[in-house]
Amino acid sequence: MPIIDSQVHVYEANTPQRPWHSVPNWPDHVTGDEMVAAMDKVGVDGAIFISAFSMYQYDASYAVEVQKAHPGKFALVKPVNPDVPAVGDVIADWKKTPGTVGIRIMMTKEAGRDPADPGLDRIAKEAVKHDFPVNMLCWDNVDNGIAIVDRHPDTRFIIDHMAILQPRNPPAPAEPWKDLPKVLELAKRPNAVIKVSGACTLSREPYPFNDIWDPLARIFDAWGFERCLWGTDWTRAFAVVNYEQAVEPFRMTGRLSDSERAMLMGGATAKTYRWSPS
Repeated sequence: MPIIDSQVHVYEANTPQRPWHSVPNWPDHVTGDEMVAAMDKVGVDGAIFISAFSMYQYDASYAVEVQKAHPGKFALVKPVNPDVPAVGDVIADWKKTPGTVGIRIMMTKEAGRDPADPGLDRIAKEAVKHDFPVNMLCWDNVDNGIAIVDRHPDTRFIIDHMAILQPRNPPAPAEPWKDLPKVLELAKRPNAVIKVSGACTLSREPYPFNDIWDPLARIFDAWGFERCLWGTDWTRAFAVVNYEQAVEPFRMTGRLSDSERAMLMGGATAKTYRWSPS
């Protein structure tokens, strides 16, 4: 079974030719070539490349360039804008773009969106029409995420980062798993799967982050391994862990059987996105 990272962000340096919308505490650049080298070093076969909203907002042109250069390594997801009345046309065009496997919506508290936003309704319906899963970032806003999933039972949802707010800088918060009960409740929705991405950033212990496994076991039990998609959330996680540190705990742990590890670290992602690296 190939190892597939369910979420990476790849980008070039901040230049006038392709300026960043904001400047997070990430490396100055992690190009497609650099990401492939990092993946190859630790045996990750492919990744779902989520176009970086922090830097590029709804413009996924760099992601398209990278996928053309590395078609066997990356599949693409882009954020789409609920405020665009013709968002259906945007999604239709994205579907025609080589290597695309999904779209993304931002449902953080900062986004300030009502689950009944008509733009979100349009996106959910178009996602069904074009057979795209909707990746949703609803960390620290799980109730509204649940409301959207319930409002659109025919839409496939992929819940980013376990729906649990993760730090951009160490240390982890005092109660990093406080929203876990809501995440377990969300597991009852059959039209949703969950990314177990960025989990190492929630550890309050040094590498290899052994304190993540008890809460993760509750997620695995509630969701089932076929609905859990391992990922690193590199490079958002940069200030907390390096790429190898985000990969190796899952490969090393004795808390997973070989079959569970194969499903978590690739099988579920391949099934959900209907894509495998080549």
